[in-house]
Amino acid sequence: MKPLKRIAGLKSPSPTWFSQNTHYEYGSANSNNASVCAESGCAHAGSIELTYLGTAGFVIKGAGRTIVLDPYLTRTPLPTLVTSPLRPNAELIQRIIPVADDVLVGHAHYDHILDAPILCQQTGARLIGSPSTLMAGRAAGLPEHQMLSTLGNETIPCGQWQVRGLASRHGKILGRIPLPGNIDRPPQWPPRMRELRHGPVLNWWLEAPGLRIVHIDSADFIPESLATLHADIVCLCAVGRSYRPRYVQEVVELLKPRWIVPCHWDTMMTPLEEPAQMIPWIDIPGLLSEIRTAGVTPIMVPLLGKVSFGSAGISGKV
Repeated sequence: MKPLKRIAGLKSPSPTWFSQNTHYEYGSANSNNASVCAESGCAHAGSIELTYLGTAGFVIKGAGRTIVLDPYLTRTPLPTLVTSPLRPNAELIQRIIPVADDVLVGHAHYDHILDAPILCQQTGARLIGSPSTLMAGRAAGLPEHQMLSTLGNETIPCGQWQVRGLASRHGKILGRIPLPGNIDRPPQWPPRMRELRHGPVLNWWLEAPGLRIVHIDSADFIPESLATLHADIVCLCAVGRSYRPRYVQEVVELLKPRWIVPCHWDTMMTPLEEPAQMIPWIDIPGLLSEIRTAGVTPIMVPLLGKVSFGSAGISGKV
């Protein structure tokens, strides 16, 4: 694997790029949503913890719930990826994510869906996503009562959280959208990469009392789906900056976030226990600088790194 990394020009991120702060406060007088809560009398959710799983994956813990977005811990190596069925690493998934209530999947490519069904089997969580995502869930043996289909634009209660899918589109890689189309019937399981087509693509809006998060898991988006929303935190696919003009600026103009957490910057094939490797064409320093220039605080988190957000008057971590 090391010679292949050298040939591909893969490098590890500089430790200086990662945020030194691990705790941020929301709901204070200068937050975007302070006046909203003052008018509505909403109670804050307390401390919310984000764990970055690599690729587009996050665990969001707080307000009495654990919500997982696009979990992909198996990180299948390239030779297996192109020659063999893809087998989720059940032991690793259970060890890293022992608890989950809801698992949200933005689209059905392997690096977003592969680990989600077994995580739901292990924890009893709901699998929430498009009809293509649910086809993968059925193939893996999930019962219908443990899955919820959505094409977006509907509010889904998740305890104190409310979740909504936002219609989106997949970004292009080398000028083409990889594995387009829908999954119309359950694929074989374990699946091969080519069977996992992206299906309808969703970004996610998540709202706990006093805190709003938008998760953009691919390198493109539909502006009209974001136009009426504000977010405190945006989890933003770093690949998009390479392909969509004004990617960061437009996200900031539409969502007006306080913080942006870059994701999908790592090569999803490096084993989780090894140092992370960056996708070669992603310019992390340039991305962080562009976020700051837009007036937003970037929060760069290492793989399995945690950052917490506490409402005014609450300090410390989850």
